[in-house]
Amino acid sequence: MDENEFLARRFEAHRTHLRAVAYRMLGSVSEADDAVQEAWFKLHRSDTREIENLAGWLTTVVGRVCLDMLRSRAARREDPLEERVRLPDPIISGADGVDPEQEALLADSVGLALLVVLESLAPAERPAFVPHDLFAVPFEEIAPVVGRTPAAARQLAGRARRRVHGAAPAPDPDISKQREVVDAFLAAARDGDFDALVALLDPDVVVRSDSGALRPGGLVRGAAAVAGGAIAARFAGVSRPALVNGAAGVVGTAEGRPISVMAFAITNGRIASIAILNDPERLNRLDLTVLDN
Repeated sequence: MDENEFLARRFEAHRTHLRAVAYRMLGSVSEADDAVQEAWFKLHRSDTREIENLAGWLTTVVGRVCLDMLRSRAARREDPLEERVRLPDPIISGADGVDPEQEALLADSVGLALLVVLESLAPAERPAFVPHDLFAVPFEEIAPVVGRTPAAARQLAGRARRRVHGAAPAPDPDISKQREVVDAFLAAARDGDFDALVALLDPDVVVRSDSGALRPGGLVRGAAAVAGGAIAARFAGVSRPALVNGAAGVVGTAEGRPISVMAFAITNGRIASIAILNDPERLNRLDLTVLDN
């Protein structure tokens, strides 16, 4: 085995971990893959004899690449189109369980609701919070990524932690109970049963919809408004049960094509938030073959 092949094998041993870190920071599967690939290029160009902790070095590199991507996004948001709601990429699994290849991306209960909150963090907060709180990376290693002292990096992570914990409550762990709530919600919406819908919703429920750059999406808040919107929508087409980022969700299809993905965050038996992706361009990129297994 030559040196390049040996280095490639060492890198591959860390790819799954690096991809999981990047997905949590970016909320995009394709961008996460790009960040991991960039880490490989940087490793290939580096003198590996000076790297004592390869896992830590690679995590730091991925963190820096992701931070650059986040800053680039922030700069682009001067464009009015960037003010729309944009949901993270959902990870779709069959209702019977998560595909083994997706387990690393979904470890630590990284539901879509949590990723939505992470999207709201400042670019420097995510590289401080995600590696430390979700992957136990010490602040001494995080500090160079965000260009701060370890103490300042700790403060960034603490600020992000308070925002995350306040905005993304822990979901109910029982998937079967989640599924019962989701099924009852869909049935009530189809029957036009306003009172039943309100009973299933947290009073402060939030619905976020992402319909793409050229179509209106946005936010709906409050049980009454969400119930009214659900009745108006009636969810045309076929609703197929699925796991969306490890939680009970629904993929809507019409004539065999996906028309929506709905992710539910259920806390204390009620729906706390719903994320709806119905951007045709992004839906067409999803691999829904897992629903046929």
